[in-house]
Amino acid sequence: MAASCARTLTKVGLSFLESPAARRSGPFSYLLGNVGAHGSRRAYGTGGAGFRSKLLSGVRQGGGRVLGCAFLLGGGLGLYQTVKLSVQQHLAKEERKVSEAPGGSLKLTLYQYKTCPFCSKVRAFLDYHGLPYEIVEVNPVMRKEIKWSTYRKVPILMVDGEVQLNDSSVIISSLKTYLVNKKKSMSDILRCYPEMKSVNDRGKEVIEYNNKYWLMLSEGETVAVYPQKEMQKEEMKWRQWADDWLVHLISPNVYRTTNEALASFDYIVREGKFGTFEGFFAKYVGAAAMFVISKRLKSRHNLQDDVREDLYKAVNDWVAAIGKNRKFMGGDQPNLADLSVFGVLRVMEGLQAFDDMMANTKVKYWYRRMESATLNHEGLNAEPYKH
Repeated sequence: MAASCARTLTKVGLSFLESPAARRSGPFSYLLGNVGAHGSRRAYGTGGAGFRSKLLSGVRQGGGRVLGCAFLLGGGLGLYQTVKLSVQQHLAKEERKVSEAPGGSLKLTLYQYKTCPFCSKVRAFLDYHGLPYEIVEVNPVMRKEIKWSTYRKVPILMVDGEVQLNDSSVIISSLKTYLVNKKKSMSDILRCYPEMKSVNDRGKEVIEYNNKYWLMLSEGETVAVYPQKEMQKEEMKWRQWADDWLVHLISPNVYRTTNEALASFDYIVREGKFGTFEGFFAKYVGAAAMFVISKRLKSRHNLQDDVREDLYKAVNDWVAAIGKNRKFMGGDQPNLADLSVFGVLRVMEGLQAFDDMMANTKVKYWYRRMESATLNHEGLNAEPYKH
């Protein structure tokens, strides 16, 4: 209705402006009314006898431009209000869609380092599924933002301020389970992922979760998520590959040379939460240290002399596993492996390693589809949540 009225006002205004009388008036008369030889301007009052006849007379004498502009202005304001209302209604609709979506009622707080690939994995999952969350950026040096936690790594996801989820893969598996089966509380789901403490080959105590790639679903729910039996095994295999292999290719590639190391730490300092001194120290001392450490990582993981080749091979292996007949490993929709690999690779954006990867592998089209899927929260309308 408002749009129709605005269009009518606009048409009326144009008809006034296109009238012969209006066209005969001088170039400034549509703003000033009828200007006499002595520079005086005729003003039209808003009341009193003869107002209507003066108004009509003004139209005939060239004042039609004034009325035309007035109608056009009214039409423009009407259109503006209509568009504004439409946008507000759209935003309200989107907010309702998020709040009514599976998991939309959860209050999620993510403690993270923005440039951490494991944190990026979690953000990719949350963004794709349209789950609203707050971010607390943790200072990598002091980590005072998580001093309340005995678990001293990131990401940490707090659910409703009470349930603490640790480890990126546990976070993703737990949330996915909750989205599919909302009959279970997050506390109940978390009990299905017990901590397993062990000592690694360097004598350091580590915490692992042996079943972190499993979703805790009933048989019927499993079939809904994985219509084909091999889909579940494939997803788990490549999720683990992202954690055990792909993520270890990031540091050697972004710190490959001293210039790349400096560029990487400049990005880390800019995007992270550092004090002035901490930032300076991290950029120059940290870059030099990571350049040396990256060489050790290359040796530990038996990487080639040119670590780019390992990155290219890994990425092309991933694309080959998807194949030519699928948009994503999950088919028409990304699965948890897609989100994990995308999250890991995304942390290189803006760096030379990322540009080289996009130029020298076949990953670009899949990557852009993933970028669009997460940006547009396409998981909000994905199966199996719609049944």
